[in-house]
Amino acid sequence: MRSRPARCERNPAPDASAARDSRRGGGLSPDTPAGLPLRPAAALAAALLAAATALAGPPFLTDDPQPVDYRHWEAYAFSSVAATRAGTSAQLPALEFNWGALPELQLHLVVPEAYAAPVGGPRVSGGGDLQAGFKLRFLRESADTPQVGIFPIATLPTGSASRGLGNGALILDLPVWLQKSWGPWTTYGGGGYTINRASGGRNFASGGWLVQRDLSERLTLGAEVFASGRSSDAAPASSVFNAGGQVNFSKEISLLFSAGHSFSGARQRIAYIALYVTGGPAAP
Repeated sequence: MRSRPARCERNPAPDASAARDSRRGGGLSPDTPAGLPLRPAAALAAALLAAATALAGPPFLTDDPQPVDYRHWEAYAFSSVAATRAGTSAQLPALEFNWGALPELQLHLVVPEAYAAPVGGPRVSGGGDLQAGFKLRFLRESADTPQVGIFPIATLPTGSASRGLGNGALILDLPVWLQKSWGPWTTYGGGGYTINRASGGRNFASGGWLVQRDLSERLTLGAEVFASGRSSDAAPASSVFNAGGQVNFSKEISLLFSAGHSFSGARQRIAYIALYVTGGPAAP
């Protein structure tokens, strides 16, 4: 969602950009992970992908095309949880950092601490899969057209797959996102293709769409539908309904939250909460 109150106007003039909110590349949580033995801890590795690498714009799974403003930055101290029949996995805690490196270009990094509590198995924690990427907007919003951008993300296999804390191989996400605003309403969505290099993993498509409304300067609420294909030979496709919002304490600090549940495919529940901080050079 990321309305970025310190930097972006929520309701743009025809030649201005619209506002929005990352974290996240593999598919929604399957019941077993790509390329891992069918044991409880390993069965949570794919569930961790929902908490660790699902395509997303905090606090949602769907993202938008708007990069961080040039020379500005934003940081999220967050936790995300995915619960399936196999157990519970989480990023607890994790840090996301985005930097406006150039006009229309944002650099992206997520450093997570992973947690897994499989049914019938021991609870484990440790470093998760790092995520790095960039967001490039190539079309700004006007009165007649949406803004459009790409957000390639690589999820690196730095977490232990054998302990259920990572995918065990590179994930590359290649999404395209669109956004349009009308008064207090904003809608955005899109999707793309994911390359999963894990043994037994599958390449798959995913995407979603979201609608949100500014209820006041301090509160924005929204809801989305997000669908993902099979990320491994053992993982069914999944569709999720998710709702959440953003509470602005000031122009620089906000609280983000969401919770959702699958309505088809792999059964899962997901939740996200984050403290958002932004900053950068003062306007001249």
